[in-house]
Amino acid sequence: MLYGYLHLPWWGYVAVALAMTHMTIVTVTLFLHRCQAHRALDMHPALQHVFRFWLWLTTGMVTKEWVAIHRKHHAKCETPEDPHSPHVYGIRKVMLEGAELYRDETNRPETMENYGHGTPNDWLERHLYSRHNYLGISLMAAVDLALFGVYGMIIWAVQMLWIPFWAAGVINGLGHYRGYRNYETTDGSTNVSPIGLIVGGEEMHNNHHAFPSSAKFSMRRWEFDIGWMYIRILQALHLVRVKKVAPRPLFVPNKDKLDVETARAVVVGRLHLMANYARQVMLPVLREELRRADDSCRRLLKRGRRALVREETRMDERAKARLADALASCESLNTVYQFRQRLQALWSRTQATDTLIGSLQEWCAQAEASGIRALQDFARNLRGYSLGQTAATR
Repeated sequence: MLYGYLHLPWWGYVAVALAMTHMTIVTVTLFLHRCQAHRALDMHPALQHVFRFWLWLTTGMVTKEWVAIHRKHHAKCETPEDPHSPHVYGIRKVMLEGAELYRDETNRPETMENYGHGTPNDWLERHLYSRHNYLGISLMAAVDLALFGVYGMIIWAVQMLWIPFWAAGVINGLGHYRGYRNYETTDGSTNVSPIGLIVGGEEMHNNHHAFPSSAKFSMRRWEFDIGWMYIRILQALHLVRVKKVAPRPLFVPNKDKLDVETARAVVVGRLHLMANYARQVMLPVLREELRRADDSCRRLLKRGRRALVREETRMDERAKARLADALASCESLNTVYQFRQRLQALWSRTQATDTLIGSLQEWCAQAEASGIRALQDFARNLRGYSLGQTAATR
């Protein structure tokens, strides 16, 4: 029993452990997260049963509990009701005790009732997976021991720690604490790269919070969502049907009139629009001002650089003060920042489509009259915005 039924070299045991934990990550991201929690895709019932059985063996997690907690996280993100926010509990606690926070939340009946709807409730779920969830991981321990002997217990321990560390700790912790942001969402979500092969695409947490119902997490050309790769393979095998992906506004060169399609693209793709505004207007104007500024002004601009493109509700008093100093030191920078705030306000208030089109036309006319080249170019291009083909259909 020292070596078990299978005798492998040392690297063989490592490969087995990585393969099994990878399967668990894929199950979490495809089945629990994208399929069950956000309904971004449909799965063949047979594939769902495979994933449910694997979760039962390797994690003991109950589908309804995981889904309810994750949905509550989105609904109450970074408030005192968020089940695992590092901004509430501290990064150390979430990183090291994320599994404990998860278990505490499973004991709240109101969370299960309010957020756990629509999850599997068949005979297997009621009588095996939910009722005897620890039986699965015990069976997994027995299988690992029989196949790999004492090394199997090490593999089993790695399996048991994998999700609590990477998902409950790193993604829920660092994914709201450190990393880069493609989109200025109202929460502090970040993309934590490069760990995609380990966490199945879940490292693109800011992208996910920007578009929660998207089956695809990667947004930039250089980002790789391995979970999406598996979805495409399963889609080709007719085991998965993608329902939703993030809308991506397109620029139509010959379109020079603001219309209903433009308004729809601006509202639905507003986070893309604001990211484009930061890259195409804010940063070019900032670079030009830095080139012309004296040393004292340059210091103010550099200190306020991050705040210029940051979501205002995410700023502390120090960031707001730096932003105010930077804007006061540069008229053109203040102008494009005010235009940014006005553009963002257009979809922050409820208004009819015709009214929105009129507001956009007024914004574009004033932007084109500003005399600031980057802002003028952006306003002209805004007329050509349209919602094109999605990644799911290309």
